[in-house]
Amino acid sequence: MSVGAVTKKILQAALFQEVWEAMKVTFKHMFYRPITFQYPREQRVIPDTHRGALGLLRYDDGRERCVGCDLCEAACPSRCIKVISAEDRERPLQRYAAEFYIDITRCVFCGYCVEACPVNALAMTKLYEFSTPDKRALLFDKKKLYEIGERYLEDGKKYLYAHHQEQDVQESREYRYYFPQSVLQPTQPPPKHLS
Repeated sequence: MSVGAVTKKILQAALFQEVWEAMKVTFKHMFYRPITFQYPREQRVIPDTHRGALGLLRYDDGRERCVGCDLCEAACPSRCIKVISAEDRERPLQRYAAEFYIDITRCVFCGYCVEACPVNALAMTKLYEFSTPDKRALLFDKKKLYEIGERYLEDGKKYLYAHHQEQDVQESREYRYYFPQSVLQPTQPPPKHLS
């Protein structure tokens, strides 16, 4: 090694050359705009496709959409949904969910239950703050799911529109999926076939 190279290394060490190079980068970043959100004072804008808490939806007339078909329970990969269905005594051949439970601590928020629902009774909302001191509060029953669905109704509808499960048109709003007609209602006689 030459004398000039050794002298240069000693001079760089004495003047803390590497420290000044690092400080140059630090001073450059002092003038950049911060990108950190100060949560919870600042809230992030969440897209319509966000998979947050599940909510049960009702029809516009207040009737429950859920028909107790248990398809959401069958589609759930983590087995966190439990549906107990019963037959409606006032309307024969029509079923409803007598009990509906979701254990949010086991939910992976995959959205399979929403896709499996034939009547779009389930929707994911933008609710993501689940902190609680009691883990049992994260076992959502039917009443709690309807409260979430009513409080975040617009988010639930936007989720269904974004995933092409419902369309935001008049025909879709008028559309109602009902199971077979009640036997109490008169039905038209079958058409007579000509021989």
